[in-house]
Amino acid sequence: MIGALVAVGVVAVVVKRLRGEPMNLRDLVAPPVIFVGIGVWSLWHAERLTGVDLFWVIAGALLGAALGAVRGTTVRIFVRDEVLWQRYTGWTFLVILGTLVVMAGFGFLSVAMGMHEGARPVQLSIGVGFLGESLVLALRGRATGVPFAPETRPRF
Repeated sequence: MIGALVAVGVVAVVVKRLRGEPMNLRDLVAPPVIFVGIGVWSLWHAERLTGVDLFWVIAGALLGAALGAVRGTTVRIFVRDEVLWQRYTGWTFLVILGTLVVMAGFGFLSVAMGMHEGARPVQLSIGVGFLGESLVLALRGRATGVPFAPETRPRF
């Protein structure tokens, strides 16, 4: 059930950013916080975590955040209606594919080096990747001197 919700969440974020969306702080902060929270919750409930597991989780989180930061450099930031907007580019998707390959290789290596399979929450990897991307986007956005888009309330 959680896996399906995570997949829907990731698809929703990617589709919105592919079409282009106003760049506001809530949208930069919420996805990473939600996914990291789910990943930490999964880790908390994992059985038999060891020091080796924690080493690989931390190393994977650092790698994921760094790859997310690289992805953040490929997102197009532009001005529309006097506020910042963002849109994923073809380069963004190439970095996403590269990230999937690197993280899959990292996952195989970590398991081969003794990490328990259950200590690899995908949600945490997604969350730290979005966190790295968001940090770079926030810095790039602030550097423009153009204001972020105002927060909007969901329409029901």
